[in-house]
Order: sequence, then C-alpha cells, then structure tokens
Amino acid sequence: MTASMVTVCTSASKAATRGTGPARAAGPAARPSYPSFASYVRARQPVLLRTARSLTANPSDAEDLLQTALTKTYVAWDRIEDHRALDGYVRRALLNTRTSQWRKRKVDEFACDELPEPEVMPAGDPAEQQVLRDAMWRAIMKLPARQRAMVVLRYYEDLSEAQTAEVLGVSIGTVKSAVSRALGKLREDPELTPVR
Repeated sequence: MTASMVTVCTSASKAATRGTGPARAAGPAARPSYPSFASYVRARQPVLLRTARSLTANPSDAEDLLQTALTKTYVAWDRIEDHRALDGYVRRALLNTRTSQWRKRKVDEFACDELPEPEVMPAGDPAEQQVLRDAMWRAIMKLPARQRAMVVLRYYEDLSEAQTAEVLGVSIGTVKSAVSRALGKLREDPELTPVR
C-alpha cells in the first residue's frame, strides 16, 4: 500500500469517528474497519486519480479531491448496497465535491479603464504537428520493448515512477534508469533532430 493510500484510509477512519451516527455513538474503540475498502482503494486508486485529474488542472488538487471523495465513500461504506458500483459512487462524490468547490470559490471583479486583450498565440500547423507525432512514435517504436513500455506508461499514460514500477513488476530505480536511457536514445534519434 502506498503512503497516499494509507493517508486516505487513515483520514477516512478519523472522519468517520468525528462524524455523527453509529460510528460516533460507539466511540473510538469501536471504530469500524473495512478491509474491503482498503483493497478497493489499492486496486482502483490510479484510475480514480486520473478521473480527479480530469476535473482539476493541479495534480495536488486532484489528490486532495480524490482523498475527500474516498473519505465520503468510507463514511457511507455500510450504506452502499452494490459494491460493484463503487466506481460510480466515487466518481459522483468527486464531481459533487468539485462542484461545491467551484460554487464556494470567490470571484473578484475589478473595474479598469481598458480591457486587457489576451495575447494571441499562433496556432501550430496541424500537418506539422501530425508529422511530429508520427516521428515521435517511430522513434519510440525503435526502443527496446521494456524501455518502450516504460516511456509509454510514464509519458503517455501519465503514471508515476512508482506506479510504472508496480505495473511492470520492477523496482523504481529500474524504471528511472531505463527511462533515462530511453530519453537519451530519443534525443539522439535523427528523425527528431529537426524538432530540437
């Protein structure tokens, strides 16, 4: 179990004991323990974190958002009848929490003499962008299978080094060194020279 998952489970347990209802009435000594909740978090955290990241631009805010949604799920664990629908429950908690955050956000308005014009960034040529993507994929396909898998998991699937190591069943150090070698090969690829 990663540190963040332990934090989620611990925080959820504390939230349950601070709340109202049977868990509160029974006291801290009778705090409910849900091994199935911990197993669920372990198995589904990467997928749920990607959902949280799609709701907020900041990765730290996404982690906070997921922790809040998992805390709400933990508190309601006894009341959730169909545990096959847990992903839907957590996603709804993510969305509701994010919506509440948007509503609470303070919007300041300032009067000014001139309206600031947004700086227009020149749009890239779609054909050139496609050529670049194709060249990048060809360069990635030249990498050894293990390095290629690590590069795809790290940079296309946006997994952390720890998550990549877990998926591939290797150490984090192996991921770091293999990705470093792979990026070195990509930098030297003649097809990508014009990009640099």
